[in-house]
Amino acid sequence: MTGMRFSDRLAIVTGASSGIGRATALRFLKEGARVAGFGRDLAALESLEAQVEGAEGRLLPIQVDLTCTEDRRAAMARALDGLGGLDILVNSAGMIESGSLEATALEDFDRTMDLNVRALYDLTRQAVPALTTSKGNVVNVSSVAGTRAFPGVMAYCVSKAAVDQLTRCAALELADRGVRVNAVNPGVVVTNLHRRGGMGETQYREFLERSAATHPLGRPGTAEEVAALITYLASDEAAWITGATYAIDGGRGETCMR
Repeated sequence: MTGMRFSDRLAIVTGASSGIGRATALRFLKEGARVAGFGRDLAALESLEAQVEGAEGRLLPIQVDLTCTEDRRAAMARALDGLGGLDILVNSAGMIESGSLEATALEDFDRTMDLNVRALYDLTRQAVPALTTSKGNVVNVSSVAGTRAFPGVMAYCVSKAAVDQLTRCAALELADRGVRVNAVNPGVVVTNLHRRGGMGETQYREFLERSAATHPLGRPGTAEEVAALITYLASDEAAWITGATYAIDGGRGETCMR
């Protein structure tokens, strides 16, 4: 079992019902943290505890629609009260909207920015007092699309570039309070993100196969690999790292489009 780096640490993980968020919540639980998991699927959130031996009583599942301001703020209040404080906030919830500049309607752009940027901003802002008390930290889940331009995902690219800049700005603003803010920038990772964004099974399978060519290491990543980097950045081992946006993309960000 992984070492208990997070014994008695208090963490909130958004998007914890699936993908990178779920893998991150599981890793925190395995390493001794108490975790408030935010997500839309309550059953999936509740199932996290059963997957980790000894996690009984250390999980607080919170069903929430992060695009709803009232719902979001109620969830944060419940999490802070239930945990009794906060050491780590992982903003993992997000969505992808396919479409070019002309094909992406304004309401689709707004929907993407609302979840990927506005909700993240609001949650982080609400967490600042508790994180200041604990000298805690924030890890945002961005994307290689935040640092590189890709065709056909205009709104997603713009939203993730905003997440990267938000990360840097927040890191500077909160550094004198002892609060660190960092981000991870995954390449293609095997999750439900693209399916939920409208990809059919055949298209998604072809997309993953193409990742062998578009990622120099020859494959897409796994949610567990990204979770390992997130938990490292959240740990005391990374105590002198802030304002960083870490590529974890199999080399994808170093290539020209192909």
